[in-house]
Amino acid sequence: MWRALQNYLRLAAAYTRLNLNAQLEYRGAFIFEVVAMILNDCVWLAFWWLFFQRFPVLRGWDVGDVFSLWAIVAAGFGLAHAIMGNVLYLPSIIAQGQLDVWMLHPRAVLPHLLLGRMHATAWGDAIFGYGVYILLVRPDPLRLAMFIGLSVSVAVLFIGFNILAASLGFYLGNSATLSEQWRFAMITFSTYPATLFDGAVKLILFTLIPAAFVSYLPVQALRELSLLYALFALAGALAVLAAGAGAFYHGLKRYESGNLLVMRD
Repeated sequence: MWRALQNYLRLAAAYTRLNLNAQLEYRGAFIFEVVAMILNDCVWLAFWWLFFQRFPVLRGWDVGDVFSLWAIVAAGFGLAHAIMGNVLYLPSIIAQGQLDVWMLHPRAVLPHLLLGRMHATAWGDAIFGYGVYILLVRPDPLRLAMFIGLSVSVAVLFIGFNILAASLGFYLGNSATLSEQWRFAMITFSTYPATLFDGAVKLILFTLIPAAFVSYLPVQALRELSLLYALFALAGALAVLAAGAGAFYHGLKRYESGNLLVMRD
């Protein structure tokens, strides 16, 4: 099992290097997209900073907690899609019957498929997330180490959730729009303090839209330096990934080729 994990990590490193080199063929456009995403994230951060100038505490959360929240969301989202950016295109790939070329690879279909494309703007999210936490939150070394680990957990969660949303296409036909709306709901709820929600909505945030594993458990782990909260966040991320992979491979049995000729370099 350890050897298989090492092999897939090397595969991910190779794909990332190749995809990044491809992006850097148009260096100016790549840098522009990265900087534009950083500026976009900074606008939202400025909004929350202004909010807390008027209301210093929001249900027990202060501005530092919200900075931590945005940092962990951006870092996890950026890390996920900078490495496995093809997951954002998975709904249309399934709907258009374009999985054939990926099914020819000797290894499992899903890793090659997800690693096959890089989302350029995700680098901006990742840089923003780690930069905000280091420069504005100013953590001690232990919290910084926990933040890095939790950002990987959040990345796993986003990947698993996007796979799960995209896999609707195997069962509902062309569900790209539905998958996209479900994904946007996940991102939206992830960027608001979970303490704002109660009752049935909080239950949804742990199940149907598992944003609480991004917006609540990781932040609580960092606030209290709690290994238990961190383990709960990781367990939730792995559960969502397992559900997504299970739905994908089960749906793959129903897949119908689009009979398209696709060329890849």
